[in-house]
Amino acid sequence: MKTLKVHLNVIKKIISSANLAQRGYYNHEELVVDGLKILDFFRNVGCKITIKGLDNLKHVKPPCVFIANHMSTLETLVLPGIIGKNFKATFVIKNSLLKYPFFGRILAAINSIPVTRKNPKEDYRIVMQEGLKRLEQGISVIVFPQATRQTVFDPAQFNTLGVKLAKKASVPAVPIALRTDAWGTGTILKDFGRIDPSKPICFFIGSPLYIDNKGMEEHLQIIRFIEQSLKKCYN
Repeated sequence: MKTLKVHLNVIKKIISSANLAQRGYYNHEELVVDGLKILDFFRNVGCKITIKGLDNLKHVKPPCVFIANHMSTLETLVLPGIIGKNFKATFVIKNSLLKYPFFGRILAAINSIPVTRKNPKEDYRIVMQEGLKRLEQGISVIVFPQATRQTVFDPAQFNTLGVKLAKKASVPAVPIALRTDAWGTGTILKDFGRIDPSKPICFFIGSPLYIDNKGMEEHLQIIRFIEQSLKKCYN
């Protein structure tokens, strides 16, 4: 029953926002409000939500590159609400998401950066070119360096794309560690799995990193931050 309640509320919100987007009225403020409302849907069914590290953003001048692990559908819906109205943001997404009913309109309205997830060289070119454009416009970019959603964080699958974009644009990279497996993976529809309130939802925001040299040290710092933060959430 809780799963059905959350999914119905999320679907209603997506349809409403997609209609705004179709009429040209969907903006960053709407995106932030949507993210906070969706978090409330989870609170209302008993999910414990922990958000830490917002103080690390107080002295960061936008834009920046947010680099996070990827665990479920939830973070794509709520991260703009968590990082707040001061950070106008968009996502690097797989291009198939733009074809989703309703949700695709929202992603198009916020000027998302679509990649193939099949051709690494082409994806790298797109992110460097289009990501730089967004950052020059004052729009922060949210990057999930993993090729796919994973409930167990695997550093070997966490590429350096976000760090390279931050270096190219000379903007800070901000790590985000998240646990969102309270929203499970569906068997029929992957994006609509079981909601499990017994699993905590965590978002930990790290200190901004300014990229030196090739950025490998900063990349390793981001990995360490995610691993350590996830341990805290699981414990």
